[in-house]
Amino acid sequence: MMSRVWCLLLLASVVLLASPATATEEVEKVLTLDRSNFTDVVSKHDFIVVEFYAPWCGHCKSLAPEYEKAASVLSTHEPAIVLAKVDANEEANKELATEYQIQGFPTLKIIRNGGKNIQDYNGPREADGIVEYLKKQAGPASTEIKSTEDASSVIDEKKIFIVGVFPKFSGEEYENFKALAEKLRGDYDFGHTLDAKLISRGESVSKPTLRLLKPFDELVVDSQDFNIEALEKFIAASTVPTVTVWNNDPANHPYINKFFEGSSSKAMLFVDFSKDQDAFEAKYKNVATHYKGKGISFLLGDVDSAQNAFQYFGLKTEQAPVLIVQQNDGQKYLAANVEPDQIESWVKDYSEGLVKPFIRSEPIPEVNDEPVKVIVRHSLQDVVFNSGKNVLLEFYAPWCGHCKSLAPILDEVAISFQNDPDVLIAKFDATANDVPKDKFEVQGFPTLYFRSANGNLSQYEGDRTKEDIINFINSNRDDKSAKSSSSVEPESEAVDSAKDEL
Repeated sequence: MMSRVWCLLLLASVVLLASPATATEEVEKVLTLDRSNFTDVVSKHDFIVVEFYAPWCGHCKSLAPEYEKAASVLSTHEPAIVLAKVDANEEANKELATEYQIQGFPTLKIIRNGGKNIQDYNGPREADGIVEYLKKQAGPASTEIKSTEDASSVIDEKKIFIVGVFPKFSGEEYENFKALAEKLRGDYDFGHTLDAKLISRGESVSKPTLRLLKPFDELVVDSQDFNIEALEKFIAASTVPTVTVWNNDPANHPYINKFFEGSSSKAMLFVDFSKDQDAFEAKYKNVATHYKGKGISFLLGDVDSAQNAFQYFGLKTEQAPVLIVQQNDGQKYLAANVEPDQIESWVKDYSEGLVKPFIRSEPIPEVNDEPVKVIVRHSLQDVVFNSGKNVLLEFYAPWCGHCKSLAPILDEVAISFQNDPDVLIAKFDATANDVPKDKFEVQGFPTLYFRSANGNLSQYEGDRTKEDIINFINSNRDDKSAKSSSSVEPESEAVDSAKDEL
């Protein structure tokens, strides 16, 4: 949910001032891989980082100079750390993207042992941060702590740190710890020691102990169950704050990401930190403590820092303090202009099913006389499901380039059916209105659905030309006798059929 903006200026200056040979050499620091050479290159490296990107992706373009700069620095590391890239938008490489479960761009993967071990890259996106993160990842998964100086050099009190304390570095517990550290090294920093007294927090122990240090709630928690699955569950539960704080502090960003990636329902209270944080924080944390482990996670956000959340939920600043609960199925519940003393009772009512769901919708337009009709969430049921018409409905985003290209074509389709009372062409802004997930699956823009007059619902996946869309409507409508537009001339040019612009 966080946007990433990177600086291009420094690298551009270096390239401009460099000789042609130096510039070429710099560019080649990042290996270019594709389906033909990927397996061969990866199999030769114990440690390689691969970026899966798309040429049209803005975040990929911003990352490129930082990634290139990091590759140049890491090429001098001993041993050298190799950075590579794959154009996952290229048709020949899409099988690779599927194999590596690429869901968005850019996605970076750390590949170890010639391809036997694959981990997500969860580090920074600027050059210095990439370098620091990958140097740690290329070294041992866990650092031995032999002195208080060692401890102070590897433990950052603002971050989570996991320490294994052992009577000796052998045995099943120690081997399980090493396996765990290797598996989770992309998410956490690990250390191991023979002496718990070297760690500034926690009591001395005589048996194998996993000690988790964190900068929130209780500052140290221990587990002595060295079953790997049990340890993973312990870490997952212990690394989520009782209340996650969303402000401008970068140290909080990993916890915000973890909050939104969690499987629990999400309670989010947004207030003006400059005025209301103290009034709300203690009472909100008491409620969060009461519901801990009961399927609800809690976040306290600053209105100024969380403007993208306000846009996502369609909220206005004047509704703050505002409390929202979003469930995993997308259902939302909302209390605007809430007071501190109302939080406990409102959450109790929500948990008992007494709060009605909140549905985000733009106002129903008073004038709707364009060829393509505007549908909002509050008019969706009446116009699409209850109208008895054959409806082609576009789910779009105002910023989407493919949607903008499709718009004049849909206008022409709508005009061709303007004298047919049984056909309606409509559009739905999916960024400003809630999409009913039980009816429509919208994963990219534009997405088109067709609902026939008798209720048959199908997704349109044909070419985005006027003729193809009209032919589809006439072939799938229930009243096949009304084909007033079947003689439309074909378009001379087809719109790019790429479906997603993310």
